[in-house]
Amino acid sequence: MADSLDQITPLILTYNEEANISRTLAGLSWARRIVVIDSFSTDATLPLLAKHSQVEVVQRAFDTHATQWNMGLDLIPEGWVLSMDADYVLTPALQQEIGEAVESADQLRVDGYRIPFLYCVLGRPLHVTVLPPRLALFRRSCGTYVDDGHTQDLRLSGNCAALSSPILHDDRKPLSRWLWAQNRYLKLEVHKLLNTSPSQLGTADRLRRHTVLAPFAVLLLCLIWHRGLLDGWRGWFYAFQRMYVETLLSLMLWEARNGG
Repeated sequence: MADSLDQITPLILTYNEEANISRTLAGLSWARRIVVIDSFSTDATLPLLAKHSQVEVVQRAFDTHATQWNMGLDLIPEGWVLSMDADYVLTPALQQEIGEAVESADQLRVDGYRIPFLYCVLGRPLHVTVLPPRLALFRRSCGTYVDDGHTQDLRLSGNCAALSSPILHDDRKPLSRWLWAQNRYLKLEVHKLLNTSPSQLGTADRLRRHTVLAPFAVLLLCLIWHRGLLDGWRGWFYAFQRMYVETLLSLMLWEARNGG
């Protein structure tokens, strides 16, 4: 198992992640090398990273997610890559499954693995999340990133499988920082939705083009279909976050369609 984990290099993007990065690195204590691409953080992110001898930090001004990720890939010549946001937490169960997956990959002819998510509110995982599984573990020689709306998509030249243990998405930055980020992200989402043929969009994005339906649909999805009601106030918190995002996106779509 240790030999399998030695083949994996975690790759992380950071920008002012002092609220999260220590928990993320705690779940990567097994890694011999961790590559971090930092967008010139101004908080305590860099001093916190400096406490970990296996972390290599390269700073690059942010332009798009894909170019940041691909710069990180350029620093990892071989083996496997585990791509992570700075608010992801690996559980011991997921660490075990990742090691087993890499160990059996040659026999199964697998070149990448999708990993599911559980969203956390103040450190406590919800039952489920609307986030889709992410292709986060892959052979370096088989993957490259392209921009996709406000985020990125990994193009894998090979076979893909899925893991069952989830990554914990545990973002503890203040709500004001989350609101700032959503405004930036949604501008890119509006451009994507208005400039992509519906036939090339997924089901969720096609629904988002119908501005009146999407906010209410995501509220019901979070609370009922994904059982957010079972999570108490944390479930409502997450549902209102997602509804807020879809409402703001609807407003921005209306504005753009009418000459704004």
